[in-house]
Amino acid sequence: MTGKLRTRIYKSRWFAKFASREGISDATLVAAIDQANRGLVDADLGGGLIKQRVAREGGGKSGGYRTLVFFRHEERAIFAFGFSKSQKSNLNAVELKAYKQAAKIVLALTQAQIETEVREERLFEVNDYAQDL
Repeated sequence: MTGKLRTRIYKSRWFAKFASREGISDATLVAAIDQANRGLVDADLGGGLIKQRVAREGGGKSGGYRTLVFFRHEERAIFAFGFSKSQKSNLNAVELKAYKQAAKIVLALTQAQIETEVREERLFEVNDYAQDL
């Protein structure tokens, strides 16, 4: 055991439904956060908010999805929102401000508060079986 804590990865209720509908696997989400932890962030939007691209099932990232993630390096990541490039090209200023405010609030939650959100099914923990090895 290295003593290194693993990044806890979650999905918002909205994102969990989106990922299920679009066929985005937990393994794909784990890979996106692994890249972010290695400094490979598609866009750092500031305030703990990043945009990470994830591949469409059977395709590449360029034709895939954009995800908005509340992110604290090697500690916590919460997938909040996702969209395809054909649905939305980018966030407008009002949306960006709202997501940054949400990131600030959510990233300030204690682990006990996060666990309450999971119990109440407002957040869902992403399964990462590889990190348990």
